[in-house]
Amino acid sequence: MPKNLRKTFRLLSPAKLNLALQVTGRRRDGFHTLNTIFERISLADTLTFSDLRSDAIQITCNHPSVPLDERNLVYKVAMLLRKETGVHKGARINIQKNIPVAAGLAGGSSNAATALLGLNRLWDLRLSRVELIRLSKKIGSDVAFFLYDLPFAFGTDRGDKIRKLASKHKLWHVLITAKYPLLTKDVYGIYAKEFLVRNKPGLTKKTENVTMLARSLCRDDVSGVRKRVFNDLEGPIGILRPSLLRLKLRLQKLARDGVCFSGSGPSIFAVTETEAEAERIADVFRLKYSQVFVVRTA
Repeated sequence: MPKNLRKTFRLLSPAKLNLALQVTGRRRDGFHTLNTIFERISLADTLTFSDLRSDAIQITCNHPSVPLDERNLVYKVAMLLRKETGVHKGARINIQKNIPVAAGLAGGSSNAATALLGLNRLWDLRLSRVELIRLSKKIGSDVAFFLYDLPFAFGTDRGDKIRKLASKHKLWHVLITAKYPLLTKDVYGIYAKEFLVRNKPGLTKKTENVTMLARSLCRDDVSGVRKRVFNDLEGPIGILRPSLLRLKLRLQKLARDGVCFSGSGPSIFAVTETEAEAERIADVFRLKYSQVFVVRTA
């Protein structure tokens, strides 16, 4: 270990799926409001935190597409914590990426939440979970979910108002992330232009569907969950990348129901009854796609 490094520890940074994602409107600041059900899954990055004797913030990562400067959410977290607490300690943070980048799985948001927890510990800031959640909302919409340490949760407003969903059930999934770039701003931009007004008459029905999905989770009713997963952003995703809709149809032929996009990215998952079913389906898609995972609720 280099002489200028002192304390070192590792934290897992899990991905999420959106089992339901309903866009309910648009705020004055341009952000959309949501009803969503988050699921934390076993696919995870690893962040290694090391204390530095200097006040430098050093970010390293194994993925070439991840920026290592002020564009990185982990770096932004470090700067925010310094500003809010007045502490000017240094840190080296290594991000071992396993979660696909820009995939609708909130890898960057999860890394940011893990950085809040890790730097709070590394720098001995002693900030409460409530204080960390408040700070998380200055970083990004999905960051707050990962600070609640919940396998499932409701997300409302920008997705940053979190409410516990009392389910101890663990779901199995096959997850496929195609290597097609999709920008969140582009997906939501098309939704606002082409779909938001059109979908307003169906808001009540979709809200009921979110509620019923949550009830199915709490009752360990996998069949009920599979029937009710949905994502309002499928339309604009399909406009931007029609091939993703074809991929979804191929997955549906093997998994039948319970197939859905996650977030605003090119990731498609299926809810399966067992791990064996997920592995069987995954083996078919591994022949063509490099980012195919079998994951479980974490």
